Amino acid sequence: MASSLLIRNISTLAGILSSPYSFKKGKAMSILETIHKAFLLIENERIADFGPMELCPSRADHYLDVEGSFVLPAWNDSHTHIVFPATRESEFLDKVKGLSYAEIAAKGGGILNSAKRMDGMPENILVDEAMKRISEMVGFGTGAIEIKSGYGLSFENEIKMLRVIRKLKELSPVEIKATFLGAHALPESYKSNRKAYIREITDKMIPYIHAEKLADYVDVFCDKGFFTPSETKIILEAGYKYGLKAKIHANELDFSGGVQVGVSHHAISVDHLEFTGDAEIEALKKSNTIPTILPTTAFFLKLHYAPARKMIDNGLGVALASDYNPGSSPSGNMPFVLSLASIYMGMLPEESINAATINGAYAMEMQDQTGSITKGKLANLIITKPLSSLALIPYHFGNNPVQKTIIKGRIFSE
Repeated sequence: MASSLLIRNISTLAGILSSPYSFKKGKAMSILETIHKAFLLIENERIADFGPMELCPSRADHYLDVEGSFVLPAWNDSHTHIVFPATRESEFLDKVKGLSYAEIAAKGGGILNSAKRMDGMPENILVDEAMKRISEMVGFGTGAIEIKSGYGLSFENEIKMLRVIRKLKELSPVEIKATFLGAHALPESYKSNRKAYIREITDKMIPYIHAEKLADYVDVFCDKGFFTPSETKIILEAGYKYGLKAKIHANELDFSGGVQVGVSHHAISVDHLEFTGDAEIEALKKSNTIPTILPTTAFFLKLHYAPARKMIDNGLGVALASDYNPGSSPSGNMPFVLSLASIYMGMLPEESINAATINGAYAMEMQDQTGSITKGKLANLIITKPLSSLALIPYHFGNNPVQKTIIKGRIFSE
């Protein structure tokens, strides 16, 4: 039986798009269409209608008065690693003592640390812990998530991670996309034979993942000290053969060529991008690949930030994501991501909101379902605490502006 929810007396309804398939680039990123003193009607999990209060319907099954609050599209977090076996606070202490990311990895930390702990970890424990993280993220206003494997680094453990993600798709209220990231790091057992591990990925893992329908995308950490552009190309082409579209970890640690190899293989997104210059921007301008920036990683690792302002001023559209993971970004706090985008990357509040909503949806190929206030889209919404301005979201860094998150018409309170 259909059920309706009428949200009334919205102070400002923001993030309206007439076309469900649009995403924002360049100057358009600073445009956030709004209606003041508005209503929004939800029917059957979707946005049925919205407009000024003088046109508000008189009847619905349920009512919610939100005077003083803004209503926005829920965040779309298009880059996370929230299935992991344990936190890595000991490495955090190493960072505090001055060790670099590379030095921690050299002493057995980093991705390989998580891979060791993944071995033997029961799937039900991984599901339970990831569900707790999803609940936390929903509290911050997130309504759709991409989750990567990559802490398995063996056939058995990578498949286990992807089975966990599939279970999360069944259990979680949020929409989830799954990404196979077997090429996250080189396992210790393959240190002297890189080609053999790449063959393990291309000839064994990817065909099995395709047969079992375990992933939507294939990803590679194409960067200094990890996988080269030529190795990345081999893996992406194997994924393409089996229907897995590309998403790339690129240019976090150096000018790696990852952006260019991603663009040349029609990657949905290239992510990180701390090292982005004119050549990378020009390559992206000629493509439909969306650059995805992960500022909490730069914050936590004390890297320089991606040049978001230059990218937008050159006509690119960017997405923002949390990179929630145990080693370099142990947080799914998307409002804090928006704060960092404004404080350290010069993004206007409107730009960061578009980057975390419609552009994040595009980075998961979900722009027809979520990411904007559009009739027919899923009712994935944020109801803020009373605000005088959207600028208060990035301004009050560390504060959670979310009063309620609505996912498919279902209300979740902070």
